[in-house]
Amino acid sequence: MPVAAAVALLLVAGVITTFLQARPTGLAVAELSDGGAVTHSGWERVAITADDPGELDRVVVEVDGKAVEGRRGEKAVSLSGLQLAEGPHTLTVRAANSLPWLPDAVIERRFTLDNTPPKVSVDQVDAKSPKGPVTVRGAVEGADEVQVGDQKVPVKDGKFEATLQAVPATLVLEAKDAAGNSGRHEMAVKVPHPGMRAVHMSAAAWATEELREPVLALARDKKIDAVQLDIKDESGEIGYASQVPLAQQIGASRGYYDAKAAVDQLHGMGLRVVGRLVAFRDPVLGKASWEAGAHDRLARNKGGGPWTRHYGEYAFTNFANPEVREYNIAVAKEAASLGFDDILYDYVRRPDGPLSQMEFAGLTVTPEQSIVDFLRDSRAAVRPHGAYLGASVFGIAAHSGTDIAQDIPALSAHVDYVAPMVYPSHWGPGEYGVDNPEAKPYDIVKASIANFVELTKDTGATVIPWLQAFSLKHHYGPGEVQAQVTASADAGVKSFLLWNPACRYDSAGL
Repeated sequence: MPVAAAVALLLVAGVITTFLQARPTGLAVAELSDGGAVTHSGWERVAITADDPGELDRVVVEVDGKAVEGRRGEKAVSLSGLQLAEGPHTLTVRAANSLPWLPDAVIERRFTLDNTPPKVSVDQVDAKSPKGPVTVRGAVEGADEVQVGDQKVPVKDGKFEATLQAVPATLVLEAKDAAGNSGRHEMAVKVPHPGMRAVHMSAAAWATEELREPVLALARDKKIDAVQLDIKDESGEIGYASQVPLAQQIGASRGYYDAKAAVDQLHGMGLRVVGRLVAFRDPVLGKASWEAGAHDRLARNKGGGPWTRHYGEYAFTNFANPEVREYNIAVAKEAASLGFDDILYDYVRRPDGPLSQMEFAGLTVTPEQSIVDFLRDSRAAVRPHGAYLGASVFGIAAHSGTDIAQDIPALSAHVDYVAPMVYPSHWGPGEYGVDNPEAKPYDIVKASIANFVELTKDTGATVIPWLQAFSLKHHYGPGEVQAQVTASADAGVKSFLLWNPACRYDSAGL
């Protein structure tokens, strides 16, 4: 190679080396793409880096054409703390070249600062049954897709529609925009109850042909379309052979009837099967828990002993205790999985009496709220099995709910129906302006049910009352039963549950 050519190559190589040394190498902007969107927190993470952090001293940063001061760290320049308004912006990072005839290193990022989350709203939720499916329609502003339950659904012209095969108790919808903002909408899914005309049957009664056959005859004659069959009653016994571990451990599981066979038989006749589950009055669980040293499972008096009053020793368990709640929910889930159409809680309350004389270990909210939370959790547990959830409540709960921890409007938001016990014999003189309620079944039932209808308005819960089919001071025959059924219908409620503790019913009243 000629000497002149070799010298020229050396000069060029020197210039290139000088050029490379005169500008930062590996200059980059992290956490910000060109043309993208970013939230304020995302903007806080933007950083300027170079292969040699020492070269960052020559970097000039501009936002929208104006120089800004970054925060120099050991390895990067951060823009944290730089406040920007929402909207489009331009970030320019310029590294001056020490050789004036050579260009500077420049990186430019056009971006949008977006801190506004998408808006998600629901126009309609259409579920005919808790067994599913359910169709959800709504609108989204600021996002191209929405997460509906476990489905990602596209948004077209601001609208979306999704069909879920399972009906959740609570539906969660979430939409995210390009910047990462998240908009969320959560709602309870209401499933209208189809209504029913039912009679109460205890486990022992169902196992007795003499009592069971007249009820089946009522069904064949179309006098009733549902049977309420006890799951767990006031004694704490579970009428069928429950497989719930705690039920077996404490001896609560009985085999009075075959639950699956009973449900299949009644379904075969076109009847609904309502499982009555007495929740917190439970002497079996109470006694076993006390003897095992699990005293927190019981409602107690101020002396630390079990609350008794007129219930009997160990009779009332602690509604605030997680193990007591989990036990009842486990039984409810089991019954729903066996095919019971409804789980209808009874004694879903605190004991009546002065609250100041009672103790409920672990209670951190009001008794009313604790009961509401229990019902919310219960519906979430039984809904996947396709069952409705109901709550039997005192008639007086309409105006004196704190006496037994039953806040009707609050709990109605978390059940599919409320079943008020409006037995005329249980009202005192003068209630609802009726001087002798037991002697005037039509008047007292119509007035009290109308009150419950008003209290449950707009909650999504149906009212299905317990009516009296037994006698106390006054004889109750077909006429008195029919007066209550008519009063209920005149108050806007065509469904009912008849209660006779002896489980004997006369079709003439229907």
